[in-house]
Parts: sequence; structure tokens; C-alpha cells
Amino acid sequence: RQAVDLRHHEPEPVPTLGGRGWLSPPLVQALRETLSAGEQAMLFLNRRGYAPLTLCRACGHRLQCPHCTAWLVEHRLHGKLACHHCGHAMPRPEKCPSCEADDTLVACGPGVERLAEELGQRFPDVRQATLASDSGGGPAAVREAVRRMEAGELDVLIGTQILAKGHHFPGLTLVGVVDADLGLAGGDLRAAERTFQLLTQVSGRAGRAERPGRVILQSWDPQQPVLAALVAGDRDRFLEEEANARRAAGMPPYGRLVGLILSGPDEQAVDRAARDVARRAPRLAGLDVLGPAPAPLALLRGRHRRRLLVRATRAVPVQKVLRPWLASLDLPNSVRLQVDVDPLSFM
Repeated sequence: RQAVDLRHHEPEPVPTLGGRGWLSPPLVQALRETLSAGEQAMLFLNRRGYAPLTLCRACGHRLQCPHCTAWLVEHRLHGKLACHHCGHAMPRPEKCPSCEADDTLVACGPGVERLAEELGQRFPDVRQATLASDSGGGPAAVREAVRRMEAGELDVLIGTQILAKGHHFPGLTLVGVVDADLGLAGGDLRAAERTFQLLTQVSGRAGRAERPGRVILQSWDPQQPVLAALVAGDRDRFLEEEANARRAAGMPPYGRLVGLILSGPDEQAVDRAARDVARRAPRLAGLDVLGPAPAPLALLRGRHRRRLLVRATRAVPVQKVLRPWLASLDLPNSVRLQVDVDPLSFM
């Protein structure tokens, strides 16, 4: 496994695509060597569509979902912009909805469709396929692409985490992780753990037969513990460092967390309810109540969301503390309260 520092190996532009590329020179060279040897490669990027964001170069307006705190993802193959949280979709507008300027909307960042476009420009004769959970054709199309890869009818497979496990490609000797930092953003407690697991699974697709495999991880910070452990193949070091960090912060499994999410269509009603929940919080040694604050997805499917986070030591019986506290609340019918003990998701 090899980490490529994008600060020192910035991808070369692709003039025919009107801008920068996303495949670094070391990864492009590895692809060239792999294809010349008659072997197969996989490019992994856990981001569907063509680009995660569309903005106006004239006024800076960003196209956002009207029902969620999320940018609309461009799906160029289907000619639409879509929200991956609520399913809202619309055609890509010809003018900026804010300033009404013509021809100023640009795609920002890569999705798997954009990688496929770049790969086709750099290697015009490559036989490739793109797989994601929303690929056209459904499960049958996924099975057909996998079959073609296994049969040697494809040179490069590009995809999201749908490719991470469960597939055996004897001719696959190169895996390129285009954005190894992607899963570490967002402040999720389990981000490092999930990233390590996912990238380990992806890396395991290379060299599963008699030919040795090679994995290239593109990153803007290859020294971070997750990537350093991946490159070294040292799972135990990663687990030890992650455990030490959680122990020092009193986070699970060395402490307890409870997420309280209040949501409703009326933002002011949700704010009032969230403040009331915080006011009635118990005062106990070993227990802290943080918030309320807007949830990372402050608007989801048309519902405004506020979050409180309960942090406690292992000695505090959180379920017994929660029961009378939440029973004392008198929430309006329009406000929903979701309680998640030791949450798996922090969104």
C-alpha cells in the first residue's frame, strides 16, 4: 500500500474537460503500468453521481435541496440534480436561480461519473464500467458489470462502497482510492473506525489471485493515524490509538452517549421544545447535557432538527436517568423526539 500526498502530487488538468483532474500522476502511472500488463484496476470513490455541488461562478449561489440541509448532487448521466437524503430531483437549470446569469453554473468536486469521464480522456481505449447504489439498471446491471469484470471483459471498474466486499476479481491488481480523506469529515465519533474498515475492505480487492496487488491511497494528509496504519498494515496500532483517544475523552466504549433529536415542520416550535428539554435535564455527577444545537442535517425532508447530546460515565445508569426526564416533557404534537442510546450515526 502506498499513500500519495496530493499536496505534492496534484492531479494534472484535463483540458478537454475544462479544468482540473482528480487522478494524481502516481496513480495515472500505476494505471498505465497495470493496463499495459493486461491486468485490471479499480478506482474507489464513495460519492455517487457526477459532482457533489453545483454553484454559480457569477454570484456564488449553491444549489441546495429545498427540503434538506444538503447540496444537490449532479447526476449527468440522468440529466438531473438530486438530493441523496430525501430523493428530491430536478433538471439542471440553464440559468442561475439566484442571479439568472447564463452559462455560469459549474460542477464542483468529483463523483464516480466524473472519474469515469476523466479516465476515458486519459485512456481512450480503456474498457470501463461505473457502479453505485443508484446505477441505472438496478441489481441486474450490477451483476452484469461484476460478471464482465470477472470474465476479463473490463479493464477498470469505478465505484462506491458497493464494491468494497463480496467480490473476487482474479485479474485485479491495482486499487486506487481517489479520496481517502472523504469519510473522515463531519465530526462523527466513529469516522476513523468506519474509514479504516471500509478502506481495508476496498484494499483487499487487489491481488486476490496469484498476481501481487497494489493499493494507492490519495490523501491531503497521509500522516493522519488512519491512513498511516493502513499503509503500514498495522491494524493493532490503529485500534490502540483509537482506544486511547476515546478513553481520554470519555467516549464509548469508555463512556456513554445518548443522542436526542427533536424535529418538526415549525422551526420556532422545535427550538422552544429543545430549550424546554434542556431546562428539564437532570443535574447529576458524571452526566453532562450538551446543546441544544442544530443537528448536522438541520433540515431533513422538510423537518427542522435540533440535537442534544447526553454524555455520561459508565457508572451512570443512563436509561434510568432518561425515563423520568423524558416522561416529564409536554411536547407539542407537531414535534417528534427521537432517542438514540450509544448512537451509530451522528447526523
